[in-house]
Amino acid sequence: MFFRLSTWELWLLVAAVVLGFVAAGYLAGRFLRRQAETLREPVGIVQGAFFALIGLILAFGLSLAIGRYDSRRAAVVDDANTIGTTYLRAQTLAEPTRSRSLQLLKQYTDASLALSLAVPTTDRFARVVARQDVLQRRLWSLAGDALTAAPRDSAPRLYVETLNEMIDQQTVRVAALDNRIPNAVLALEVFGAAIAFGLLALFTAMHGRGLTTVVLAGMLVTVLLLVIFDLDRPTRGLIRVPDTPLVALRASMQPPPAAHGPSR
Repeated sequence: MFFRLSTWELWLLVAAVVLGFVAAGYLAGRFLRRQAETLREPVGIVQGAFFALIGLILAFGLSLAIGRYDSRRAAVVDDANTIGTTYLRAQTLAEPTRSRSLQLLKQYTDASLALSLAVPTTDRFARVVARQDVLQRRLWSLAGDALTAAPRDSAPRLYVETLNEMIDQQTVRVAALDNRIPNAVLALEVFGAAIAFGLLALFTAMHGRGLTTVVLAGMLVTVLLLVIFDLDRPTRGLIRVPDTPLVALRASMQPPPAAHGPSR
């Protein structure tokens, strides 16, 4: 649910939940202030302990989001490196496998760039992955032809090795994009923070203090929650996984290949 929402929808949802609990806690505090003076100390103890727990939960969620973001960014770099190495080694193949493989590798790079813009779990994402799978099968078929034509040459063997690494890396990248923080953890962070600030508003209202500080602190934690969500949404929001390595790789494929393979 959290992943399908747009950035503004997500911000409004999180802010509404947190501020809604703050308003409810403040109203309840004003009512209880007139009813029972003995509740102030227990409520203060509970809200203090709850804030410590929520702090740990938020830190845990942030560490999960940063770890997944780093793995996705590393997967893009590794993807670009394996495609680039495969493209260089394809230049040493004999014709016509050489030209066909180079053209397919350019298309494969375009598909990898499209993967950076597709939202996981959507039809577009599935189509891009399927397109890469088709290109991989065609490239593997050409690599098999190159090995059959020259079983003793080192160039086809080195090319097949790198091509296999490129195919494996695509699986790693797709898995990294699909690996997100569980919804249960995200919901726990949102509602846990909301309850904590509701208790804080309750505590301040029971002491006859204003609501401004609680609202400002709640908005600050809302921003932290949005950062966690953004880090966990690789192709949406303000924090995105950069595709600069793939863009640079595709640009390097525009000039004519530097190497020329043997003709047969």
